[in-house]
Amino acid sequence: MADEAALLTDLLEAYSPTGDEAAGVRAFVRVAARLGFAVETDAAGNGIARCGRGRPQIVYLGHIDTVPGRIPVRREGSRILGRGACDAKGPLLSALLARPEALPHGELVVVASVGEESDSRGATHLIPSLAPEAVIAGEPSGWNGIAIGYKGDLRLRARIRGERRHLSSPDPSTTERAMDWAHAVRGLSDTGVDRFHSLTVKVDAIRSGESAGRESVEVVVDLRIPPGRTVASVAASLPPLTAADSIETIASIEPFESGRSDPVVRALVDGIRAQGGRPTLWRKGGTSDLNIVAPAWGLGGAAYGPGDAHLDHTDEEALDLADLDKSAEVLRVAFRQLLEGLTPRGSGSGGG
Repeated sequence: MADEAALLTDLLEAYSPTGDEAAGVRAFVRVAARLGFAVETDAAGNGIARCGRGRPQIVYLGHIDTVPGRIPVRREGSRILGRGACDAKGPLLSALLARPEALPHGELVVVASVGEESDSRGATHLIPSLAPEAVIAGEPSGWNGIAIGYKGDLRLRARIRGERRHLSSPDPSTTERAMDWAHAVRGLSDTGVDRFHSLTVKVDAIRSGESAGRESVEVVVDLRIPPGRTVASVAASLPPLTAADSIETIASIEPFESGRSDPVVRALVDGIRAQGGRPTLWRKGGTSDLNIVAPAWGLGGAAYGPGDAHLDHTDEEALDLADLDKSAEVLRVAFRQLLEGLTPRGSGSGGG
């Protein structure tokens, strides 16, 4: 078997923050080729590794980009530390290591997408070029965990404009109007329900400026949308602005939730149990590329991969090699079960 520590180190040492992923993609292609995959890079810059051919097609959609900030790659016992160890180069490697020696039929496609931490441009580029029967997002869930839900995201930049007034004026200042609007947006947050199924709001930034006697205050807010609600319904509930003000949508992502009966979830559950684990189903407050591709492909699906999601985006990012090995075995079982059980598109109802 290939040296997992060396392969993971190769991926981690290729620093690949969002917008500058080329070195990471080259490392992914190199590692995938070493493990027997046919490799390519598409027009968006995604790294793509394939094995097998025909139907059904299973896509493991990981991402090669990371948040900024180098972490010296080092080994501490069975743990490898480095930027992307959890999010999400470790999960990508687990899928490559899970490559079955002989596929019953069909094709496994492992994708190292670009831009997941920003605009998901890599995943969006894949939508018209692939039509899989199943998709698994490569995100850290723990080797015995499966993420079956992600909240949606509506991120907005409002600009509140007004004339500069003396601070003794009885009229509210432009900054006060901006703060009142932000407070009203925060008031949309749900109460009395669990966090995943509630609308939550954060004010990310407030910045003010002045030019030629005119004031402008920029407010950035982020609304996390639970399943059962849509971006449009949340946008319609926003407090109004004046005609002089404006609002810009920075991100608009619908929520996603799968279920226990989904073929991907069942296959991952069986893989975890085959390794002696007790499966845990997670619902996460963030978003993933799964939110974008699964509805576009008319699929459910889930996110799976080794690593502790609490270490994402921190300087303590690390992955235990034992968890990497277990995840690879879980995915090997799941890939084979899906390839054997799914009905190819166009030949009848879905299987599982």
